[in-house]
Amino acid sequence: MGQKDLTGSEKSKIVRYLAEGCSSLKIAKLLKRDHRTFKRFIQNSQQGRKKRVEKPRRKITAHELRKVKRAAAKMPLATSLAIFQSCNITGVPKSTRCAILRDMAKVRKAERRPPLNKTHKLKRQDWAKKYLKTDFSKVLWTDEMRVSLDGPDGWARGWIGKGQRAPVRLRRQQGGGGVLVWAGIIKDELVGPFRVEDGVKLNSQSYCQFLEDTFSKQWYRKKSASFKKNMIFMQDNAPSHASKYSTAWLARKGLKEEKLMTWPPCSPDLNPIENLWSIIKCEIYKEGKQYTSLNSVWEAVVAAACNVDGEQIKTLTESMDGRLLSVLAKKGGYIGR
Repeated sequence: MGQKDLTGSEKSKIVRYLAEGCSSLKIAKLLKRDHRTFKRFIQNSQQGRKKRVEKPRRKITAHELRKVKRAAAKMPLATSLAIFQSCNITGVPKSTRCAILRDMAKVRKAERRPPLNKTHKLKRQDWAKKYLKTDFSKVLWTDEMRVSLDGPDGWARGWIGKGQRAPVRLRRQQGGGGVLVWAGIIKDELVGPFRVEDGVKLNSQSYCQFLEDTFSKQWYRKKSASFKKNMIFMQDNAPSHASKYSTAWLARKGLKEEKLMTWPPCSPDLNPIENLWSIIKCEIYKEGKQYTSLNSVWEAVVAAACNVDGEQIKTLTESMDGRLLSVLAKKGGYIGR
């Protein structure tokens, strides 16, 4: 009998014979193999897998650490490899690079914001100067928001406990569409939200008809003459908002000249209702929630809007004085939200 390695079939038979209570000598005779080969297999099986020997990590000096910190500040969103290569630091494995960077930086997404050129910044400054003494409790801030079935990014992530499986998320071939929502806020009051009919594209005519059926009939018409006299209507510069047709329609409602706020280009950060949209989206998509129909996501929007109290809205509308001062301090630059 030779001492060649055991085949897979022979190993399986050994395990079966051992389970049946056969002795090692008897199993060796049944397989017609050398007893020493059998014993070597048993010993190797009992030892188990050898632990991987950890190689010593490449250490970096305090001087190199300062260089990495400066490079991380100068190169936002760069990979760990690119940051270390810019410092001429080589031979550092990825796990070590990430461990070093975690002490001085965070992995974050790039912020999405409209581009601001010199003309935009000048117009933002002029707008801030014009409305610096405005009573913003009289301004109705309006905007539209689109909500989808799966959330803004279509995916969700979060902590999962050990031993638990991540919940399954629906995967849609075409995304499932979304719902367009319009709303306004003034002082501590929420106007709406109102749903734009599915399939309707908001051009000048459909936008004005929508405002007539919702904003005008359901809210504005019920207000007193003194309220209408002092109210200022704000909307952004979307083509359907800024067209001659829409401007003429608003003028017929008495919303013209000083009662229709001029709006600087590329300035969603100046509109407090954008913060309201963030509050609503955080609520309807919490814990990675998804929806199976447009009606269900619309019902979630309505429920979330009902939970926004007057104090929250008042905090948003009262933030305008600070936003104007920030625009002037940053010479028309982006101020965040």
